[in-house]
Amino acid sequence: MNETVGVPKAELHCHIEGAAPPRLVLQLADQHGVDVSGIIDGNGQYVWSDFTTFLKAYDVASSVFKTPADYSLLSETYFRMLAAEGAIYGEIFISPDHAQAAGLSYRSYVEGLAAGIERAKTDTAIEGRMIAIGVRHFGAASVERVAKEVIGNPHPLVTGFGLAGDERSGHPANFAKAFRMAEEAGLGTTAHAGEFGGPESITAALEFLRVKRLGHGVRAIEDKDLVKRLADEKIVLEVCPGSNTALGVYTVLRFHPVNILRREGVKITLNSDDPPFFGTTLGKEYSSVAETFSWTLDDQLDVTRTAIDAAFCDETTRNRLLVRLDSAKNGG
Repeated sequence: MNETVGVPKAELHCHIEGAAPPRLVLQLADQHGVDVSGIIDGNGQYVWSDFTTFLKAYDVASSVFKTPADYSLLSETYFRMLAAEGAIYGEIFISPDHAQAAGLSYRSYVEGLAAGIERAKTDTAIEGRMIAIGVRHFGAASVERVAKEVIGNPHPLVTGFGLAGDERSGHPANFAKAFRMAEEAGLGTTAHAGEFGGPESITAALEFLRVKRLGHGVRAIEDKDLVKRLADEKIVLEVCPGSNTALGVYTVLRFHPVNILRREGVKITLNSDDPPFFGTTLGKEYSSVAETFSWTLDDQLDVTRTAIDAAFCDETTRNRLLVRLDSAKNGG
């Protein structure tokens, strides 16, 4: 078994509503009078059977977060958990559309999440940032509205803009305007592609959205030329192996292309996506991948370094994180 507990970790791909532990959802459901019995079983686990029922369970769980204090509790809980597993940095995807559904303004949603991140940082020294996402199946106008909201209400911890939702809905060309706006405002950009969509979804995201990071991106493995392009252009993949196997993109971890992609020179990071839904954590992603593919401590530290290099944070923070990483590598 590879030793991963002491490995400093960094995460770039986690949906904050999807990181809500069932016990926290039950607590807030009770507080707000929301019925979540259909999505959490007697053992306190989320219940879903396919992508459609996963999305339904996700939306019901998200619906219990109604106030800035609720979101603050969620982000603090998650970042404390990350820190307990050895993480020194985490980025979370935040969803202004979920906030709107809860009747919250974008600003109060972000302030609630930021307060929780800061509380966790005070006690554990973990750094956190937020990436606001537009939902592609809501259409181009909706994604542009999110971009405008993020740009019009700047917050020091909201440093990125991304695209999530159903990959089969809406061509990336439709969202090029939103991404140009975000880029011009100085936000880092990333887009989900190559999870349920094939290699062509990755090529389209690179061409039309001009991103340097891709959420998932693993189905690039189906196109040799694309793999070479990702390596040559130093595109960073936010790989989520546990999520991919839970959702059936790959049947088991040993058939997952994360190791081959890395061997081919593609920049790889490890991430948990929606951890309690998929029975995973960031620590589990590091340990299961290391064990399955015989990764050394140096391999794992290299993955963390890739994530820190690609992080949507300021250079001062990045350098501080790299010092912490090097200190661990040198036995500090």
